[in-house]
Amino acid sequence: MNAPLSATVVIVGSGIAASQIAQKLSKAGIDTLMLEAGPRIERWRIVENYRNSPYKGDLQSPYPPSEYAPHPQYSPEPSDYFQQFGPEPYKAGYLRVAGGTTWHWSAQAWRLLPNDMRLQSLYGVGRDWPISYDELEPYYLESEIEMGVGGPDDTGSPRSQPYPHPPLPLSDFDQTFKKVVEPAGYKVITEPAARNTEPFDGRPACCGNSNCMPICPIEAQYTGETALRKAERAGAQLTVEAVVYRIEHDSSGKIVAVHYKDPNGGSHRVTGKIFVLAANAIETPKLMLISKSDPFPNGIGNSHDNVGRHLMDHPGTTVTFLSKEPMWPGRGPMRLSCINNLRDGDFRREYSAMKLNVGNYSPVRAVSEYLLSKGVSGKELPSMARDYASRWVVVNSFFDILPDRDNRIVATDKLDALGIPKPGVHYRISDYINRARDVAHQHYDHIAGLFGGTDVRHDDNYFNNNHIMGTLIMGNDPADSVVDAHLRTHDHPNLFIASSGVMASAGTVNCTLTLSALSMRLADTLIQEARHA
Repeated sequence: MNAPLSATVVIVGSGIAASQIAQKLSKAGIDTLMLEAGPRIERWRIVENYRNSPYKGDLQSPYPPSEYAPHPQYSPEPSDYFQQFGPEPYKAGYLRVAGGTTWHWSAQAWRLLPNDMRLQSLYGVGRDWPISYDELEPYYLESEIEMGVGGPDDTGSPRSQPYPHPPLPLSDFDQTFKKVVEPAGYKVITEPAARNTEPFDGRPACCGNSNCMPICPIEAQYTGETALRKAERAGAQLTVEAVVYRIEHDSSGKIVAVHYKDPNGGSHRVTGKIFVLAANAIETPKLMLISKSDPFPNGIGNSHDNVGRHLMDHPGTTVTFLSKEPMWPGRGPMRLSCINNLRDGDFRREYSAMKLNVGNYSPVRAVSEYLLSKGVSGKELPSMARDYASRWVVVNSFFDILPDRDNRIVATDKLDALGIPKPGVHYRISDYINRARDVAHQHYDHIAGLFGGTDVRHDDNYFNNNHIMGTLIMGNDPADSVVDAHLRTHDHPNLFIASSGVMASAGTVNCTLTLSALSMRLADTLIQEARHA
Protein backbone atom coordinates (compact mmCIF):
# COMPACT_ATOMS: atom_id res chain seq x y z
CA MET A 1 0.00 0.00 0.00
CA ASN A 2 1.30 3.46 -0.87
CA ALA A 3 2.26 5.69 2.05
CA PRO A 4 -0.20 8.54 2.72
CA LEU A 5 0.94 11.95 1.46
CA SER A 6 -1.54 14.21 3.24
CA ALA A 7 -3.30 14.58 6.60
CA THR A 8 -4.95 17.27 8.67
CA VAL A 9 -2.13 17.06 11.21
CA VAL A 10 1.33 15.91 10.13
CA ILE A 11 3.77 15.02 12.92
CA VAL A 12 7.48 14.61 12.28
CA GLY A 13 8.63 11.86 14.64
CA SER A 14 7.01 8.91 16.41
CA GLY A 15 8.48 9.02 19.92
CA ILE A 16 6.61 9.50 23.16
CA ALA A 17 5.54 13.10 22.44
CA ALA A 18 4.47 12.44 18.85
CA SER A 19 2.60 9.26 19.71
CA GLN A 20 0.74 10.66 22.72
CA ILE A 21 -0.37 13.64 20.66
CA ALA A 22 -1.41 11.38 17.78
CA GLN A 23 -3.39 9.20 20.16
CA LYS A 24 -5.38 12.15 21.53
CA LEU A 25 -5.97 13.65 18.09
CA SER A 26 -7.11 10.35 16.61
CA LYS A 27 -9.51 9.72 19.47
CA ALA A 28 -10.96 13.17 18.70
CA GLY A 29 -11.52 12.10 15.08
CA ILE A 30 -8.71 14.17 13.58
CA ASP A 31 -6.79 12.72 10.64
CA THR A 32 -3.18 12.37 11.86
CA LEU A 33 -0.01 11.13 10.14
CA MET A 34 3.38 10.50 11.79
CA LEU A 35 6.58 10.44 9.74
CA GLU A 36 9.39 8.42 11.34
CA ALA A 37 12.94 8.61 10.00
CA GLY A 38 13.94 5.17 11.25
CA PRO A 39 12.57 1.64 11.03
CA ARG A 40 10.26 -0.38 13.21
CA ILE A 41 12.11 -2.60 15.66
CA GLU A 42 11.05 -5.61 17.70
CA ARG A 43 11.51 -5.96 21.44
CA TRP A 44 12.68 -9.57 21.33
CA ARG A 45 15.38 -8.69 18.84
CA ILE A 46 16.68 -5.82 21.01
CA VAL A 47 16.74 -8.16 24.02
CA GLU A 48 18.85 -10.59 22.02
CA ASN A 49 21.11 -7.78 20.81
CA TYR A 50 21.66 -6.74 24.42
CA ARG A 51 22.25 -10.32 25.55
CA ASN A 52 24.91 -10.79 22.89
CA SER A 53 26.55 -7.36 23.06
CA PRO A 54 29.99 -7.12 24.67
CA TYR A 55 29.29 -3.44 25.38
CA LYS A 56 26.72 -3.76 28.16
CA GLY A 57 27.41 -0.27 29.53
CA ASP A 58 26.49 1.45 26.25
CA LEU A 59 22.73 2.02 26.01
CA GLN A 60 23.01 2.60 22.26
CA SER A 61 24.76 -0.72 21.61
CA PRO A 62 21.67 -2.96 21.16
CA TYR A 63 20.16 -0.47 18.70
CA PRO A 64 22.24 -0.51 15.51
CA PRO A 65 21.67 2.64 13.45
CA SER A 66 20.28 2.40 9.95
CA GLU A 67 22.39 3.72 7.09
CA TYR A 68 19.66 6.11 5.90
CA ALA A 69 18.72 7.44 9.39
CA PRO A 70 21.85 7.18 11.55
CA HIS A 71 22.00 8.04 15.23
CA PRO A 72 25.00 8.41 17.55
CA GLN A 73 26.86 5.19 18.28
CA TYR A 74 29.77 4.75 20.71
CA SER A 75 30.80 1.09 20.69
CA PRO A 76 33.19 -0.32 19.74
CA GLU A 77 34.27 3.13 18.49
CA PRO A 78 32.35 6.44 18.35
CA SER A 79 30.62 7.05 15.04
CA ASP A 80 31.08 10.37 13.23
CA TYR A 81 27.37 11.14 12.92
CA PHE A 82 27.20 13.61 15.83
CA GLN A 83 29.97 16.16 15.31
CA GLN A 84 31.77 17.67 18.33
CA PHE A 85 33.03 21.28 18.28
CA GLY A 86 33.79 21.70 22.00
CA PRO A 87 35.08 23.21 24.11
CA GLU A 88 33.77 20.20 26.07
CA PRO A 89 32.31 16.93 24.79
CA TYR A 90 28.56 16.40 24.74
CA LYS A 91 27.87 12.69 24.42
CA ALA A 92 24.27 12.47 23.22
CA GLY A 93 22.51 9.13 23.09
CA TYR A 94 19.25 8.99 21.17
CA LEU A 95 17.50 6.63 18.76
CA ARG A 96 15.91 7.16 15.36
CA VAL A 97 13.42 4.30 15.38
CA ALA A 98 9.66 3.95 15.66
CA GLY A 99 8.81 4.72 19.27
CA GLY A 100 11.85 6.92 19.87
CA THR A 101 14.50 7.05 22.56
CA THR A 102 12.35 5.90 25.48
CA TRP A 103 13.02 2.37 24.26
CA HIS A 104 16.09 2.64 26.51
CA TRP A 105 15.02 5.11 29.20
CA SER A 106 15.03 4.39 32.93
CA ALA A 107 11.27 5.19 33.29
CA GLN A 108 11.82 7.77 36.03
CA ALA A 109 8.73 9.99 35.72
CA TRP A 110 9.34 13.19 37.66
CA ARG A 111 7.51 16.49 37.79
CA LEU A 112 9.53 19.68 37.98
CA LEU A 113 9.36 21.67 41.20
CA PRO A 114 7.31 24.88 40.90
CA ASN A 115 10.47 26.87 41.68
CA ASP A 116 12.29 25.20 38.78
CA MET A 117 10.00 27.20 36.51
CA ARG A 118 10.75 30.55 38.19
CA LEU A 119 14.53 30.62 38.52
CA GLN A 120 14.95 34.17 37.27
CA SER A 121 12.19 35.61 39.47
CA LEU A 122 13.27 33.77 42.61
CA TYR A 123 17.04 33.47 42.33
CA GLY A 124 18.15 35.86 39.60
CA VAL A 125 19.56 33.12 37.35
CA GLY A 126 18.36 31.31 34.25
CA ARG A 127 14.90 31.98 32.80
CA ASP A 128 11.27 31.85 33.87
CA TRP A 129 8.78 29.73 31.95
CA PRO A 130 5.93 31.50 30.12
CA ILE A 131 3.53 29.11 31.87
CA SER A 132 3.17 28.27 35.54
CA TYR A 133 3.39 24.96 37.35
CA ASP A 134 -0.33 25.24 38.14
CA GLU A 135 -1.13 25.45 34.41
CA LEU A 136 0.89 22.29 33.76
CA GLU A 137 -0.27 20.30 36.80
CA PRO A 138 -3.47 18.82 35.24
CA TYR A 139 -1.43 17.59 32.30
CA TYR A 140 1.19 16.06 34.58
CA LEU A 141 -1.67 14.07 36.11
CA GLU A 142 -3.04 13.11 32.68
CA SER A 143 0.39 11.84 31.67
CA GLU A 144 0.82 9.88 34.91
CA ILE A 145 -2.54 8.18 34.37
CA GLU A 146 -1.70 7.34 30.74
CA MET A 147 1.75 6.00 31.61
CA GLY A 148 0.81 4.12 34.78
CA VAL A 149 3.11 6.09 37.06
CA GLY A 150 3.54 5.12 40.69
CA GLY A 151 5.27 7.28 43.26
CA PRO A 152 5.57 8.34 46.91
CA ASP A 153 3.36 10.75 48.82
CA ASP A 154 5.60 13.81 48.59
CA THR A 155 8.26 14.48 45.96
CA GLY A 156 8.15 18.26 46.53
CA SER A 157 5.84 18.88 43.57
CA PRO A 158 2.23 19.76 44.55
CA ARG A 159 -0.45 17.35 43.36
CA SER A 160 -4.19 17.70 42.83
CA GLN A 161 -4.62 13.92 43.17
CA PRO A 162 -2.48 11.04 44.45
CA TYR A 163 -0.36 9.01 42.07
CA PRO A 164 -2.53 6.56 40.11
CA HIS A 165 -0.37 3.64 41.28
CA PRO A 166 1.69 2.83 44.38
CA PRO A 167 5.46 3.20 44.29
CA LEU A 168 7.69 0.25 43.59
CA PRO A 169 8.94 -1.48 46.76
CA LEU A 170 12.50 -0.58 47.66
CA SER A 171 15.17 -3.24 47.38
CA ASP A 172 17.08 -4.32 50.49
CA PHE A 173 19.99 -2.24 49.18
CA ASP A 174 17.86 0.92 48.88
CA GLN A 175 16.24 0.34 52.28
CA THR A 176 19.66 0.01 53.91
CA PHE A 177 20.92 3.14 52.16
CA LYS A 178 17.89 5.08 53.38
CA LYS A 179 18.26 3.80 56.95
CA VAL A 180 21.91 4.87 57.11
CA VAL A 181 21.80 8.33 55.53
CA GLU A 182 18.48 9.77 56.77
CA PRO A 183 19.69 10.34 60.37
CA ALA A 184 22.41 12.52 58.84
CA GLY A 185 19.81 14.81 57.25
CA TYR A 186 19.44 13.32 53.77
CA LYS A 187 15.84 12.75 52.66
CA VAL A 188 15.60 9.54 50.62
CA ILE A 189 12.43 8.88 48.63
CA THR A 190 11.30 6.30 46.10
CA GLU A 191 11.61 7.62 42.57
CA PRO A 192 8.29 7.98 40.72
CA ALA A 193 8.38 5.65 37.75
CA ALA A 194 6.34 4.70 34.70
CA ARG A 195 6.93 1.05 35.55
CA ASN A 196 4.02 -1.17 36.51
CA THR A 197 3.74 -2.24 40.12
CA GLU A 198 0.81 -4.43 39.05
CA PRO A 199 -0.55 -5.48 35.65
CA PHE A 200 -1.91 -2.38 33.92
CA ASP A 201 -3.03 -1.39 30.42
CA GLY A 202 -2.17 -4.79 28.95
CA ARG A 203 1.39 -4.72 30.32
CA PRO A 204 2.76 -6.91 33.14
CA ALA A 205 4.13 -5.86 36.50
CA CYS A 206 7.87 -5.35 36.90
CA CYS A 207 9.62 -8.62 37.74
CA GLY A 208 13.04 -7.12 38.54
CA ASN A 209 15.16 -8.04 35.53
CA SER A 210 17.51 -5.16 36.46
CA ASN A 211 18.29 -4.14 32.90
CA CYS A 212 15.62 -1.45 32.48
CA MET A 213 18.30 0.39 30.56
CA PRO A 214 18.76 -0.44 27.72
CA ILE A 215 15.63 -2.60 27.38
CA CYS A 216 12.78 -3.84 29.55
CA PRO A 217 12.28 -7.36 28.15
CA ILE A 218 8.64 -7.64 29.23
CA GLU A 219 7.45 -4.02 28.67
CA ALA A 220 6.62 -3.48 32.33
CA GLN A 221 7.73 0.10 31.78
CA TYR A 222 5.90 2.48 29.48
CA THR A 223 7.74 3.69 26.38
CA GLY A 224 7.10 5.68 23.24
CA GLU A 225 6.55 2.36 21.50
CA THR A 226 3.69 1.66 23.91
CA ALA A 227 2.20 5.04 23.03
CA LEU A 228 2.73 4.44 19.32
CA ARG A 229 0.75 1.18 19.30
CA LYS A 230 -2.09 2.88 21.13
CA ALA A 231 -2.05 5.80 18.68
CA GLU A 232 -2.27 3.44 15.72
CA ARG A 233 -5.13 1.53 17.34
CA ALA A 234 -6.91 4.86 17.73
CA GLY A 235 -6.55 5.49 13.99
CA ALA A 236 -3.31 7.43 13.59
CA GLN A 237 -1.17 6.57 10.57
CA LEU A 238 2.58 5.99 10.58
CA THR A 239 5.09 6.05 7.75
CA VAL A 240 8.48 4.66 8.72
CA GLU A 241 11.77 5.13 6.91
CA ALA A 242 10.67 8.66 6.05
CA VAL A 243 13.58 11.03 6.68
CA VAL A 244 12.17 14.56 6.64
CA TYR A 245 14.75 16.99 5.25
CA ARG A 246 12.79 20.08 4.24
CA ILE A 247 9.91 22.18 5.60
CA GLU A 248 8.02 24.12 2.92
CA HIS A 249 6.09 27.37 3.48
CA ASP A 250 3.92 29.64 1.35
CA SER A 251 4.26 33.38 0.72
CA SER A 252 2.64 34.22 4.08
CA GLY A 253 5.01 32.01 6.08
CA LYS A 254 2.40 29.32 6.67
CA ILE A 255 3.75 25.77 6.45
CA VAL A 256 2.20 23.82 3.57
CA ALA A 257 4.29 20.64 3.33
CA VAL A 258 7.26 18.65 4.53
CA HIS A 259 9.52 16.65 2.24
CA TYR A 260 11.07 13.31 3.15
CA LYS A 261 13.51 10.89 1.58
CA ASP A 262 13.03 7.15 1.57
CA PRO A 263 16.01 4.79 2.08
CA ASN A 264 16.73 4.83 -1.66
CA GLY A 265 16.93 8.62 -1.76
CA GLY A 266 13.55 9.16 -3.43
CA SER A 267 11.82 12.36 -2.36
CA HIS A 268 8.17 12.63 -1.27
CA ARG A 269 6.01 15.65 -0.43
CA VAL A 270 3.46 15.48 2.39
CA THR A 271 0.85 18.20 2.75
CA GLY A 272 -1.28 19.12 5.74
CA LYS A 273 -3.05 21.89 7.58
CA ILE A 274 -1.13 21.72 10.86
CA PHE A 275 2.44 20.53 11.38
CA VAL A 276 4.16 19.33 14.56
CA LEU A 277 7.90 18.81 14.88
CA ALA A 278 8.57 16.04 17.42
CA ALA A 279 11.90 14.55 16.32
CA ASN A 280 13.85 15.23 19.56
CA ALA A 281 15.83 18.30 20.60
CA ILE A 282 18.76 17.60 18.26
CA GLU A 283 17.16 16.40 15.03
CA THR A 284 14.33 18.97 15.18
CA PRO A 285 16.53 22.10 15.30
CA LYS A 286 18.78 20.56 12.64
CA LEU A 287 15.77 20.13 10.36
CA MET A 288 14.65 23.70 10.97
CA LEU A 289 18.13 25.08 10.31
CA ILE A 290 18.52 23.28 6.96
CA SER A 291 15.04 24.32 5.76
CA LYS A 292 16.24 27.63 4.37
CA SER A 293 14.46 29.87 1.88
CA ASP A 294 14.71 33.45 0.64
CA PRO A 295 12.22 34.78 3.23
CA PHE A 296 13.83 32.63 5.95
CA PRO A 297 17.55 32.53 5.12
CA ASN A 298 18.49 31.25 8.61
CA GLY A 299 15.97 28.43 8.52
CA ILE A 300 12.38 27.83 9.56
CA GLY A 301 11.33 29.45 12.84
CA ASN A 302 14.70 31.14 13.16
CA SER A 303 14.16 34.84 12.47
CA HIS A 304 15.97 35.76 15.70
CA ASP A 305 18.72 33.10 15.61
CA ASN A 306 17.36 31.09 18.55
CA VAL A 307 16.89 27.68 16.90
CA GLY A 308 19.44 25.21 18.25
CA ARG A 309 20.56 27.48 21.10
CA HIS A 310 20.27 27.06 24.88
CA LEU A 311 21.14 23.34 24.84
CA MET A 312 20.75 21.78 28.29
CA ASP A 313 21.20 18.36 29.85
CA HIS A 314 21.92 17.10 33.36
CA PRO A 315 25.68 16.95 33.79
CA GLY A 316 26.66 14.76 36.69
CA THR A 317 29.52 13.31 38.71
CA THR A 318 29.91 10.03 40.59
CA VAL A 319 31.36 8.43 43.70
CA THR A 320 31.98 4.70 44.14
CA PHE A 321 32.99 3.09 47.43
CA LEU A 322 32.89 -0.15 49.40
CA SER A 323 30.57 -0.14 52.40
CA LYS A 324 31.74 -1.74 55.63
CA GLU A 325 28.82 -4.18 55.67
CA PRO A 326 27.29 -6.13 52.74
CA MET A 327 24.38 -4.35 50.99
CA TRP A 328 23.95 -6.46 47.80
CA PRO A 329 22.87 -3.95 45.14
CA GLY A 330 21.48 -5.11 41.82
CA ARG A 331 18.17 -6.76 42.70
CA GLY A 332 15.09 -5.18 41.15
CA PRO A 333 14.97 -2.07 38.94
CA MET A 334 18.24 -0.25 38.35
CA ARG A 335 17.07 3.02 39.93
CA LEU A 336 14.64 3.01 42.84
CA SER A 337 15.53 5.82 45.22
CA CYS A 338 17.30 9.15 45.48
CA ILE A 339 18.22 11.96 47.88
CA ASN A 340 15.54 14.57 47.27
CA ASN A 341 16.25 17.49 49.64
CA LEU A 342 19.10 19.17 47.72
CA ARG A 343 16.90 20.18 44.76
CA ASP A 344 15.91 23.70 45.86
CA GLY A 345 17.01 26.54 48.10
CA ASP A 346 18.46 30.04 48.10
CA PHE A 347 21.87 28.51 47.26
CA ARG A 348 20.61 28.35 43.66
CA ARG A 349 21.68 31.96 43.31
CA GLU A 350 25.30 30.73 43.51
CA TYR A 351 25.36 27.14 42.36
CA SER A 352 23.18 24.46 40.86
CA ALA A 353 20.61 22.40 42.68
CA MET A 354 21.20 18.66 42.57
CA LYS A 355 19.49 15.32 42.92
CA LEU A 356 21.70 12.49 44.23
CA ASN A 357 20.82 9.15 42.69
CA VAL A 358 21.32 5.80 44.37
CA GLY A 359 22.44 3.16 41.87
CA ASN A 360 20.81 -0.23 42.33
CA TYR A 361 22.88 -1.55 39.44
CA SER A 362 24.26 -5.06 39.30
CA PRO A 363 27.95 -4.41 40.05
CA VAL A 364 29.36 -7.76 38.90
CA ARG A 365 30.84 -6.54 35.63
CA ALA A 366 32.23 -3.31 37.14
CA VAL A 367 33.68 -5.19 40.10
CA SER A 368 35.30 -7.81 37.85
CA GLU A 369 36.87 -5.20 35.59
CA TYR A 370 38.12 -3.24 38.59
CA LEU A 371 39.72 -6.26 40.26
CA LEU A 372 41.31 -7.42 37.02
CA SER A 373 42.75 -3.91 36.57
CA LYS A 374 44.35 -4.28 40.01
CA GLY A 375 45.99 -7.55 39.00
CA VAL A 376 43.68 -9.86 40.96
CA SER A 377 43.42 -13.28 39.31
CA GLY A 378 43.34 -17.02 39.96
CA LYS A 379 41.52 -18.48 42.95
CA GLU A 380 41.47 -15.11 44.67
CA LEU A 381 39.28 -13.48 41.99
CA PRO A 382 35.90 -15.22 42.63
CA SER A 383 35.94 -14.67 46.40
CA MET A 384 37.04 -11.05 46.11
CA ALA A 385 34.47 -10.40 43.36
CA ARG A 386 31.69 -11.75 45.59
CA ASP A 387 32.84 -9.66 48.53
CA TYR A 388 33.22 -6.45 46.51
CA ALA A 389 29.89 -6.96 44.73
CA SER A 390 28.10 -7.22 48.07
CA ARG A 391 29.54 -3.88 49.28
CA TRP A 392 29.76 -1.86 46.04
CA VAL A 393 27.92 1.48 46.33
CA VAL A 394 27.50 4.01 43.51
CA VAL A 395 25.96 7.47 43.98
CA ASN A 396 25.75 10.05 41.20
CA SER A 397 24.23 13.46 40.62
CA PHE A 398 21.98 15.41 38.29
CA PHE A 399 22.92 19.11 38.18
CA ASP A 400 20.59 21.87 36.97
CA ILE A 401 22.41 23.49 34.06
CA LEU A 402 21.30 27.00 33.03
CA PRO A 403 20.32 27.86 29.44
CA ASP A 404 23.31 29.37 27.61
CA ARG A 405 22.99 30.72 24.06
CA ASP A 406 26.46 29.48 23.20
CA ASN A 407 25.53 25.87 24.01
CA ARG A 408 23.96 24.93 20.73
CA ILE A 409 23.12 22.39 18.05
CA VAL A 410 24.14 23.27 14.48
CA ALA A 411 23.78 21.73 11.04
CA THR A 412 27.25 20.85 9.73
CA ASP A 413 28.68 20.59 6.23
CA LYS A 414 29.20 16.85 6.79
CA LEU A 415 26.51 14.83 4.98
CA ASP A 416 24.96 11.46 5.75
CA ALA A 417 24.21 8.71 3.22
CA LEU A 418 21.12 10.56 1.94
CA GLY A 419 23.02 13.84 1.55
CA ILE A 420 21.41 15.42 4.64
CA PRO A 421 23.66 17.46 6.98
CA LYS A 422 24.78 15.79 10.18
CA PRO A 423 24.18 17.60 13.50
CA GLY A 424 27.00 19.21 15.47
CA VAL A 425 27.29 20.58 18.99
CA HIS A 426 29.03 23.45 20.78
CA TYR A 427 29.00 22.82 24.54
CA ARG A 428 30.65 24.05 27.72
CA ILE A 429 30.09 23.72 31.46
CA SER A 430 29.86 26.95 33.48
CA ASP A 431 31.16 27.76 36.94
CA TYR A 432 27.56 27.56 38.17
CA ILE A 433 27.87 23.80 37.68
CA ASN A 434 31.52 23.62 38.77
CA ARG A 435 30.63 25.07 42.15
CA ALA A 436 27.85 22.47 42.52
CA ARG A 437 30.31 19.72 41.59
CA ASP A 438 32.49 20.75 44.54
CA VAL A 439 29.49 20.70 46.90
CA ALA A 440 28.48 17.26 45.61
CA HIS A 441 32.02 16.02 46.22
CA GLN A 442 31.65 16.98 49.89
CA HIS A 443 28.30 15.19 50.11
CA TYR A 444 29.85 12.09 48.55
CA ASP A 445 32.62 12.01 51.17
CA HIS A 446 30.08 12.48 53.95
CA ILE A 447 27.87 9.67 52.63
CA ALA A 448 30.80 7.30 52.17
CA GLY A 449 31.84 8.02 55.76
CA LEU A 450 28.37 7.10 57.04
CA PHE A 451 28.86 3.62 55.59
CA GLY A 452 32.42 3.24 56.88
CA GLY A 453 33.32 3.40 53.22
CA THR A 454 36.72 2.38 51.92
CA ASP A 455 38.31 2.56 48.48
CA VAL A 456 36.40 5.80 47.85
CA ARG A 457 36.78 6.83 44.20
CA HIS A 458 35.47 10.13 42.87
CA ASP A 459 34.83 10.74 39.21
CA ASP A 460 34.46 14.49 38.88
CA ASN A 461 34.57 14.35 35.09
CA TYR A 462 31.09 15.28 33.92
CA PHE A 463 28.86 12.78 32.20
CA ASN A 464 25.54 13.79 30.68
CA ASN A 465 22.33 11.86 31.04
CA ASN A 466 20.78 12.01 27.57
CA HIS A 467 18.17 14.43 28.91
CA ILE A 468 18.36 16.68 25.86
CA MET A 469 16.60 19.99 26.60
CA GLY A 470 16.66 23.53 25.27
CA THR A 471 17.49 24.21 21.57
CA LEU A 472 13.84 25.18 20.87
CA ILE A 473 13.19 27.24 23.94
CA MET A 474 9.77 28.63 24.88
CA GLY A 475 9.05 32.23 25.85
CA ASN A 476 6.79 35.22 25.35
CA ASP A 477 9.32 37.28 23.41
CA PRO A 478 10.16 36.15 19.84
CA ALA A 479 13.52 37.89 20.21
CA ASP A 480 14.76 35.30 22.72
CA SER A 481 12.65 32.18 22.12
CA VAL A 482 11.45 29.84 19.36
CA VAL A 483 7.90 28.97 20.49
CA ASP A 484 5.27 30.68 22.60
CA ALA A 485 3.47 29.38 25.67
CA HIS A 486 1.29 27.14 23.45
CA LEU A 487 4.36 25.69 21.65
CA ARG A 488 3.46 27.51 18.43
CA THR A 489 6.50 28.84 16.58
CA HIS A 490 6.63 32.61 16.60
CA ASP A 491 7.33 32.72 12.85
CA HIS A 492 4.74 30.25 11.53
CA PRO A 493 1.12 30.15 12.74
CA ASN A 494 0.50 26.47 11.93
CA LEU A 495 3.85 25.02 13.03
CA PHE A 496 4.15 23.61 16.56
CA ILE A 497 6.97 21.87 18.41
CA ALA A 498 6.57 18.91 20.79
CA SER A 499 10.01 18.40 22.28
CA SER A 500 11.94 18.66 25.50
CA GLY A 501 13.80 21.31 23.50
CA VAL A 502 11.08 23.82 24.42
CA MET A 503 11.84 23.56 28.15
CA ALA A 504 13.07 26.87 29.60
CA SER A 505 14.90 25.21 32.49
CA ALA A 506 16.29 21.77 33.17
CA GLY A 507 15.59 21.25 36.88
CA THR A 508 17.29 18.26 38.46
CA VAL A 509 15.07 15.43 37.24
CA ASN A 510 14.47 13.39 34.11
CA CYS A 511 12.55 15.45 31.56
CA THR A 512 10.27 12.81 29.98
CA LEU A 513 7.20 13.35 32.15
CA THR A 514 7.42 17.13 31.60
CA LEU A 515 7.72 16.49 27.84
CA SER A 516 4.65 14.26 28.05
CA ALA A 517 2.65 16.84 30.03
CA LEU A 518 3.56 19.58 27.54
CA SER A 519 2.51 17.25 24.71
CA MET A 520 -0.82 16.45 26.34
CA ARG A 521 -1.43 20.19 26.70
CA LEU A 522 -0.40 20.80 23.10
CA ALA A 523 -2.77 18.07 21.90
CA ASP A 524 -5.72 19.98 23.38
CA THR A 525 -4.58 23.10 21.53
CA LEU A 526 -4.23 21.15 18.27
CA ILE A 527 -7.71 19.64 18.59
CA GLN A 528 -9.17 23.14 18.68
CA GLU A 529 -6.90 24.32 15.86
CA ALA A 530 -7.83 21.35 13.67
CA ARG A 531 -11.54 21.89 14.13
CA HIS A 532 -11.16 25.40 12.78
CA ALA A 533 -8.49 24.70 10.14
